[in-house]
Amino acid sequence: MSVYAIADLHLSLYKDKPMSVFGDNWAEHDKKIKKNWLDTVTCDDTVLIAGDISWAMNMKEFEPDFEYLRTLPGKKVFISGNHDYWWTSVQKLNEMDKDMFFIRTNFYPMGDIAVCGTRGWICPNDTMYTAADEKIYKRECGRLEISLQAAKKAGYNDIIVMLHYPPVNDKGERSEFLNIIEKYGVKKVVYGHLHSPQAHETGIKGIVNGVEFFLTASDYLDFKPVKVY
Repeated sequence: MSVYAIADLHLSLYKDKPMSVFGDNWAEHDKKIKKNWLDTVTCDDTVLIAGDISWAMNMKEFEPDFEYLRTLPGKKVFISGNHDYWWTSVQKLNEMDKDMFFIRTNFYPMGDIAVCGTRGWICPNDTMYTAADEKIYKRECGRLEISLQAAKKAGYNDIIVMLHYPPVNDKGERSEFLNIIEKYGVKKVVYGHLHSPQAHETGIKGIVNGVEFFLTASDYLDFKPVKVY
């Protein structure tokens, strides 16, 4: 079994929302993702999908995107992104398909590995951070810690964390997300959200203080899931 990751699928099969306005590389990106997925992932593998899954505004609009994901091989583990307005309660989402698992304060058991996570948020001292972000930032930090506490209580020490937002600000400075990640001995972190070439270049990647970070925004990966385990 291998573990792959990808974020920012930005599916929109309910209604046409061309992503090519964000760059020529986004043209027919859903077809690129499907081809690369089928060429890479087997039924025995797991794919971590780190948010911004669909442009759907509700579960009705999400149905064709759900069907697209359901038919792809492997188990899929999800966290929400800032555009996932269709996202409802985790309990309801986790009743939809046995091979699709949704995380928010809970965790996904994967053999000897636990997958924890939450959406995350803009970190303090980021260019875009305002006083209005503080409440959401603190809430998301709390959700991450609850997820990690649950995994630790269940006896897991090998832990992967999924976030949608990077766990640092746009200057690469530390955040409470990093403090929590290091506190619980997390081995790997996957995240997305960053799309510009500059953001791709400066996003946290590789091993930092014993934690391995993967930027998995789909355009950064050329729309191909990356192996993380």
